[in-house]
Amino acid sequence: MTSRLVLGAGPLVRSLLDELAAGRGEVTVLTEDEHRVDTLRTDAVSVQLADPADRSVLSSLGWTPETVFVAVGDAKRNAAVAQAVRSVFPSAMLVAYSGLETDPAVDEALERAADRVVDPGAAITDHLMERVGEAGLRTRQLQRVLRDVDGTLAVVMHDNPDPDAIASGVALSRLAQAVGCETELCYYGEITHQENRAFVNLLEFDLQTLDADADLDAYDGFALVDHSRPGVNDQLPPETPIDIVVDHHPPRAPVEARFVDLRSDVGATSTLLADYLRRFDSLVEEAVATGLLFGISVDTREFRREVSVDDFEAAAYLLPHADLDILQRIEDPSMSADTLDTIGHAIANRQREGSVLLSCVGELPDRDALAQAADRLLDLQGINSTLVYGVKDGTIYASARARGTEIDLGEVLREAFGQIGSAGGHADMAGAQITLGVLESIEDRDESLHEVVRAVVDDRFLDAVQARPNHLLSPVYTASRYGATDEYLDSEDGEE
Repeated sequence: MTSRLVLGAGPLVRSLLDELAAGRGEVTVLTEDEHRVDTLRTDAVSVQLADPADRSVLSSLGWTPETVFVAVGDAKRNAAVAQAVRSVFPSAMLVAYSGLETDPAVDEALERAADRVVDPGAAITDHLMERVGEAGLRTRQLQRVLRDVDGTLAVVMHDNPDPDAIASGVALSRLAQAVGCETELCYYGEITHQENRAFVNLLEFDLQTLDADADLDAYDGFALVDHSRPGVNDQLPPETPIDIVVDHHPPRAPVEARFVDLRSDVGATSTLLADYLRRFDSLVEEAVATGLLFGISVDTREFRREVSVDDFEAAAYLLPHADLDILQRIEDPSMSADTLDTIGHAIANRQREGSVLLSCVGELPDRDALAQAADRLLDLQGINSTLVYGVKDGTIYASARARGTEIDLGEVLREAFGQIGSAGGHADMAGAQITLGVLESIEDRDESLHEVVRAVVDDRFLDAVQARPNHLLSPVYTASRYGATDEYLDSEDGEE
């Protein structure tokens, strides 16, 4: 159980206790001010009348706090309390309030004792800048647009949404509801990945599936999360007027909406929504916090891919409000037989070109399984990039992964397939969709069609890789594109 100790009852203690009480764990206050004992005590906060600078009092508590906040009003008194805390609880995280009137000697004493000293003047300045600076202006603009929606706002995630899109949509919906705007969370496609299904079911998110012929006139406004243009990675008509866009992917064309927040310097759209929740002064629901935390973790590959300081700060803000037990259950779902089959086909059909591995899995029962297969193939020794693809409902779907290479997969896939389909993504994680068109009329789908698909996809992808600086293709394999011998494959199998 997390334990926090607050020493003193200075002018900022009430705001501090409100924040601490909203999190998990116990909060205890020691103060000499007998008039504040009853006013500060709540169900979540216990208060004792005692001298916070008395080492014997601190030692007699019978427990060791993880974090101690020194919040006496007088600067010299704060320094004395901080020194006592450091003596009794040397391993505790110590945060001290400097007070309004200080001198260099007091400041130096506080700096020596505390892990962090809060300067009220600087804190007030930072608070004002959040309200009147760029971030504050952006927040007020979003609130204004949400209030202007007269009716129901459709919060549209991209097709077959992932946790980042889902969590961002849920969070934006909560923000809208906080200012009186009705919302409906919508997406086209399916949620088939077992982890994503567990995510939605365990957190009980209410999502609405849209059909291609859905009546969009039922909505009075549209917001896009985790993508930025109608008709691109969703099935909205391209001319749909958009009210709000919040996304972290760099746009490939102008984005038009009444409110646009595109920040590609963060690892997840969930990070942006967590920031809005904090600035809206909204009480974060446990399910929303859990969802956003998982969205950040997934899109940054557990904080290892394109992660920023903002992502870590958002996670730190969300963590006290999240349900870690549910998070664990989401991360360990059962795998469907279709997903297992797709991964098996990807392994069996793999073809290697230098440090690139390609695999066509044929007919695709579950498109979300492609990403899992691409991730799995990336674990093979000597492989830096994978492309796994298959055919479903007249469309070729492809998923690519990379590790330890300077090649930008998003750019590679756009170069390879952008003119015959849609493609994009990140430097180490990208995807593409290509409509089969006339190829779908080929009768022998098990042989001829898949051979044509292989030729189109493999040639274009490898040509795009070859054209990049520091490409991944080795001359060892150029004599025969798929010339890996049985002996080589046998040795590779032994290393998995």
